[in-house]
Amino acid sequence: MRALLCVKAQQLSAPDGNNKPPSMLRHLTSKIKATGPIPVAEYMREVLTNPVKFMLAAGGKLCDSSAGSNMFGLLQLIGVWIISEWMGAGQPKQLQLVELGPGKGSLASDILRVFSQLQSVLGGASVSLHLVEVSPALSVLQAQNLTGNRSQEADAEDDLVYRRGETEAGLPVSWYRRLDDVPTGFSVFVAHEFFDALPIHKFQRTEKGWREVLVDIDPEKPDTLRFVVAPAPTLASTSLVQADEKRDHVEVSAEGGVIVQQLARRIIEDGGAALIIDYGHNGTKTDTFRGFKGHQLHDVLASPGSADLTADVDFNYLRRVAGGGVACLGPVTQRTFLKNMGIDTRMQVLIRNCSDPSTRKQLISSYNMLTNPAKMGERFHFFSLLHPSRLAKPQKPEGLKLEKKKSPAPLPVAGFTELKFT
Repeated sequence: MRALLCVKAQQLSAPDGNNKPPSMLRHLTSKIKATGPIPVAEYMREVLTNPVKFMLAAGGKLCDSSAGSNMFGLLQLIGVWIISEWMGAGQPKQLQLVELGPGKGSLASDILRVFSQLQSVLGGASVSLHLVEVSPALSVLQAQNLTGNRSQEADAEDDLVYRRGETEAGLPVSWYRRLDDVPTGFSVFVAHEFFDALPIHKFQRTEKGWREVLVDIDPEKPDTLRFVVAPAPTLASTSLVQADEKRDHVEVSAEGGVIVQQLARRIIEDGGAALIIDYGHNGTKTDTFRGFKGHQLHDVLASPGSADLTADVDFNYLRRVAGGGVACLGPVTQRTFLKNMGIDTRMQVLIRNCSDPSTRKQLISSYNMLTNPAKMGERFHFFSLLHPSRLAKPQKPEGLKLEKKKSPAPLPVAGFTELKFT
């Protein structure tokens, strides 16, 4: 897709062997015939809200790395990070764990396991799990994994909490369609491979200024979609591209920006933190829109609805739209985050206590997979939003003091600060 003005089109074929194009393609071509070329964001939104796509998702996100990530306890380390931030905020009596796009519920399950193991640290805090999930099919899968048969759907379709349940340990779990529906209160928000799947707008610099990249029907192949560049400015191209932008091609997720603003507002008002873990960059990359099918790269416009669509997260954009009311840390690479969390120390202990050669080999392989820059070590990035008080330096005492006491310094932010182990 490097040369967007001259994009190679791919012919689509119907799975049943007849000349009828697949239903999602028919829907999209009908829409484009009626309204004209559509933004890439609208194309992604149509594909992502396709019921067939949700059934694919129920079978597991094609490019989801959760299963592989946890070979070395990465997901549990995220649980440790959450407790560390809860402690850094002064150990509030309430702790809401909120996950955006929970997949199969693997991350939430591992975090709750850490909470159980560190129950003595959490003390009497009231802990609850809140899942923001738009897919009914996935919510059923998450409920099975997290609550067994201890969940039920809401009676009314318009209920803000459309499913409720509790874990085996009695911890309450609630499901919501929107972030805004999650109750207020001190919360730690987690988004693992969530922002990369949100719809993006694509923009191309031209001799006439910025123009939006649209999805259109190939006039010579009516069952084929192609990219085109809008002949005139659109509302998105005039409002989403920064005036000082240096790149020639830009991807912007307006939806991602709105969600980060919601997170920032809630953290400012109620306290808490957000941890975003995703493919991404710091405002340097250009064309990252791609598709995955069966763990293989797939043409983003071919067989719409049959593959995962993703684009790298622009953390520089997220930082800008978050505003000055919250503190932003990162992005740091997964390698840096894990080393700061003490993965090397953990590795040494595990190897020292491991007598089985095959297990030892697997541990070394897992460590290499997670930290090697050529593998997952620099592919994933960690980015955090914190309440500004979390990083505030202690104020110096004023006036006459009979006894000199040091004000406690804020706890270092785990993962984003190198921790010293003694």
